[in-house]
Amino acid sequence: MTLIKQLSAKAWIWSFIGMVLVWLVTAIYTGGKGSADVITAALSFATFTVIVGIGQMFVITTGPGNVDLSIPSTISLSGAVAMKIMGGSDAMLIVGFLASLGCGLAVGMFNYMLIRVLRIPPIIATLSSSFLILSTAIAYGRGLKIKPPPLLADFTTAQVSGVPVLAVVIILFAVVMSVVLNRTLYGRAVLAIGQNMRAAWLAGINVERIRFMTYVLSAVLAAICGFLLSGFSGGASLNMGQEYLLASIAVVVIGGTSVAGGKANIPGIWGAAMFMFLLVTMLNTFGASAGIRLIMTGLIIVAVITIAGGDEPQR
Repeated sequence: MTLIKQLSAKAWIWSFIGMVLVWLVTAIYTGGKGSADVITAALSFATFTVIVGIGQMFVITTGPGNVDLSIPSTISLSGAVAMKIMGGSDAMLIVGFLASLGCGLAVGMFNYMLIRVLRIPPIIATLSSSFLILSTAIAYGRGLKIKPPPLLADFTTAQVSGVPVLAVVIILFAVVMSVVLNRTLYGRAVLAIGQNMRAAWLAGINVERIRFMTYVLSAVLAAICGFLLSGFSGGASLNMGQEYLLASIAVVVIGGTSVAGGKANIPGIWGAAMFMFLLVTMLNTFGASAGIRLIMTGLIIVAVITIAGGDEPQR
């Protein structure tokens, strides 16, 4: 009982509880048919949400008002640039990946310049930059219909015993980032800034350098997501990042990260990403219309956030 109480007190555990419950309801409704395939699909699609969710989590953890709304456009730009540079050739795979990283680095630096130099609030700065980034992607990738290199396509779609290889890689990456968050000077600085920025500064933390690194990290992860998503979906498209705007924020909050800053959890992002995919799958299985799916998804997400809300950090 003590263990159960300890687990229930952790906000991130509710994302996994919601994931299991939604999957069980779907399995019962379908008589268990295709239950394993649903989990495989959930792992495949949740992987991309987790990638951008981790970057968004670091940004949100730095405190109220910090959020990256340029993620969708960065995904589109990265995918378009990488696909055009690689031209479907395996020999250009590394060059294409480096180009994607370059896109993420440029976007992260630009976002921070708007925030720091021009003193624009992060939500407005990243929203404004997203229009410029998407415009660049449109100009660069207009009419772009290039298939990804075979190696990239095979890697992003490969499975071993029904488990996506890419999902395993991102699980390992999430473990590394969890260590970064909780065991390194950078991660602890991010948490300290989110708890109290002035106290962190007085303690000797270079607040602005940490914020700069965080916005760059978010943009770079969005760029990597665009690169991998292009391989998974058979090529780049200008709207392929659209669904990751609210999803990247929702999985962070549902996963146990405080929107007030100073409190973050990476495992919960995986549970939240799986939960959101399985929720939509369940509603599709029930034959719900698009409008009903949106309403039910919103209501259930609000309920989970309310249950898992937890306490805000002290300031």
